[in-house]
Amino acid sequence: ALLPGAEELTTLLAVEELVATGQYDLIVVDCAPSDTTLRLLTLPEVAHSSLRLLLKVQRALAAVMTPLARGIVPVPLPDSAVFADAEALLYDKLRALHARVVAPTTSIRLVVTPERMVIDEAKRALTDLSLFDLRCDAVVMNRLLPESATREEFFRDWGRLQKERLLEVERDFAPLVVLRVPLREDEVTGLASLEAHGEELFATCEPEAMLSEMPRVRFAREEGGYCVRLPLPGAELGDLDLTKVEGDLFIRAGSLRRALVLPRRMAGLPIREAKLRDGELAVYFSESAGPGSVEEAT
Repeated sequence: ALLPGAEELTTLLAVEELVATGQYDLIVVDCAPSDTTLRLLTLPEVAHSSLRLLLKVQRALAAVMTPLARGIVPVPLPDSAVFADAEALLYDKLRALHARVVAPTTSIRLVVTPERMVIDEAKRALTDLSLFDLRCDAVVMNRLLPESATREEFFRDWGRLQKERLLEVERDFAPLVVLRVPLREDEVTGLASLEAHGEELFATCEPEAMLSEMPRVRFAREEGGYCVRLPLPGAELGDLDLTKVEGDLFIRAGSLRRALVLPRRMAGLPIREAKLRDGELAVYFSESAGPGSVEEAT
């Protein structure tokens, strides 16, 4: 209860237990709005260091305070060995959960509606997910007005706006597949309604198939040194910040920061420059020390 992210960690552990049984065809996690979902999906990576630090502090305090408190508090209190065991357990669990979240068989599907705020939020979510190398394979365009409704005078402008935003989603989320589903006359409840809804949504594909591929983090040797390429669709240069500390490259995009562990050959090299081009961040490392720069390539 004292650990930050305990609720999200419990959710991930429950999914991991289901996977471990092997008794499933497909596991679907219906996530909350994007901020909560991002905390859930990025927890194995971003919380590892903070959780371990907190446990170390609690273990140190327990070694000093528990012997004193046992004479005052009439309930069992954990000693430092408990926190040491918890630290080892969390390390192994978080490492396994991170491997599960970024596995090739795991994918995220963003659900949007033809509304400006929702689309902008989904774009930001895609940038944040890409920062942590989390795979998306499709966008579901939900609650689209059917063509019969857009022919009505009252909904004519809504129909025009809907087409424009659908084209925007297909352009800005490429190469992700965009699945379309119309607004129903009533809530989709009950097996019959859900089955009809699913048949229309996945009329041209299998629900469990990996529908598209997005680039992942890549390390490569290039002329004059090495390069890290990280897809960041929708990122803005002013929101990015790069810092190299020993063998880790810290990348901040907006309010989120990722520590990217560099390969051994790159860990000791200085950053030469960084460029943001066509939704991809390229960080170049030189084999000779020198001043670095960050720029947006046109």
